[in-house]
Amino acid sequence: MAVLLVLWGQRLRRDRWQLLSWVAAIGIFAWFAAAAVTQTYGNVASRTEILQVAIATPAIMMLRGLPRGAEQGAFTFFLIYAFLALLAGLMSTFLAVRHTRADEETGTAELVSATPAGRLLPNAATLLHGVAANILVALAVFGGFAGQGLDAQGALTAGAATGAAGLAFLGVGLLVAQFMGTSRGANGVSAALVVLAYVLRGIGDATGTPGADGTTMTEGAASWFSPIGWGQQTFAFSGNRTWPLLLPAGLAAGCLTAAWLILRTRDSGASVWGARPGRAAARPGLRSPAALALRLQSGSIIGWGFSGLALGLLAGSLGKAIAAVDTPDTNITAVMRAMLQSQGTSLTQLMVSVLFSMAGVLAAACALQAVIRLRQEEAAGTAELLLAAPVGRVRWLAGYLLLGAGAVVLVVGLAGVGAWATLTGSGDTSMPADALWETALAQLPAALIYLAVPALVFVLWPAGTTATSWALLALGVMLGIFGGMLGLDQSLRDLSPFTHTPVPHGDATDWSGAWWMLAIAAAAAALAIAGMRRREVGSA
Repeated sequence: MAVLLVLWGQRLRRDRWQLLSWVAAIGIFAWFAAAAVTQTYGNVASRTEILQVAIATPAIMMLRGLPRGAEQGAFTFFLIYAFLALLAGLMSTFLAVRHTRADEETGTAELVSATPAGRLLPNAATLLHGVAANILVALAVFGGFAGQGLDAQGALTAGAATGAAGLAFLGVGLLVAQFMGTSRGANGVSAALVVLAYVLRGIGDATGTPGADGTTMTEGAASWFSPIGWGQQTFAFSGNRTWPLLLPAGLAAGCLTAAWLILRTRDSGASVWGARPGRAAARPGLRSPAALALRLQSGSIIGWGFSGLALGLLAGSLGKAIAAVDTPDTNITAVMRAMLQSQGTSLTQLMVSVLFSMAGVLAAACALQAVIRLRQEEAAGTAELLLAAPVGRVRWLAGYLLLGAGAVVLVVGLAGVGAWATLTGSGDTSMPADALWETALAQLPAALIYLAVPALVFVLWPAGTTATSWALLALGVMLGIFGGMLGLDQSLRDLSPFTHTPVPHGDATDWSGAWWMLAIAAAAAALAIAGMRRREVGSA
């Protein structure tokens, strides 16, 4: 027990600032959401109207949740829970990989296993660390909701649902770390599974059955394949059920058991999916910095590309089905469709636009990973070896910038291809092809911001590249996509590139924001290249 506590203490010390940031952010989001509901939707009538509009527009529920009534607490849970669970899931998977596969990569795990701690005790300490982190998350959500005067029992149920989702993904992260040979691959697969759970929950909510009162909805089947969807089944504030929490706990237990069985039988540093033996000599096409960058990043780019394609296929296949959904109040449905038609759009276009905005976030994440890879190469010392050859620093940086830009185009382009293929195959003509491709094109400028600005951070503050890049993306998503729901001032929301992404409406589309973002991205990239001429490689 003493050794276990020592190992846990080491993890607490190592993660103290990261863990504090995650827990504080989740608690603040919960507090802001509850405050926004009080200030903006202060009476039952206004909340009822919003829920009826949401049910009539299923695309809204892709980003929100499952309506369970117009009471203040239930309405707040509908608005924010899915996003809180998404954050808890990402926190948990990153934590699991950091203290397992990443430690094996650096050799730390092998040193620890040579002590009386052995091989299983460090993983037990990681499990204890992850469980404690999710308990803190649950308490933070409880405090955020209860601090705004919401029902204490409902706030406790909402906190438990968020923490349980995080616990499920902690188990997923520990299991994925046994399969992948690198921490980068384990983080990528784990994060993709968290996003997949969020999307499955969204599909289930969007394709559910509306209730007779127009303020409730029964989830579709897809929600039951998502740990985030399981948390929604607690019906916090409206039902306060606890039995759905057994599902994420069971998933965590199953993943943990499988991970420990694999750990007992494999060598330290090995993985279920081992790396293939390398060639004795490089191929001719691998003898340039750009080609090497592509080789190093190809796996993650392919993964992000497939994610974009999946979102596109989903957007096209769901559009026609959701367009046929009616609410109990057919007048609301008719008014919504007439309003969309007057704006030159349709429910299908709205669904495609929502899912393409998610593809834009994926493209941005893919872009900033190219810059993070630069920092990883520099920190590991391999960049210095490369630059000892006839390769200039500017050429090295420019190669990664071009690769990142190409990856952005690939992710967004595959999303467009997927949506076009499914819309064409289903015979849905409510969204013209030119409008579809314009919607896809509109995602590029914001994503390129997250390539150029992190590159500038890499040049000016190398040590802060990874943390700053992900923090900028998280802040951009929070302000641009969820800022309105949180009741944030428009001046704050305007700080996010995603706020300025054009929404094509035929000839009335305002592309000025896109041009400004492209100009900012070009300026940041130019400054990064200019600064790289003077910066020493390996400098802090």
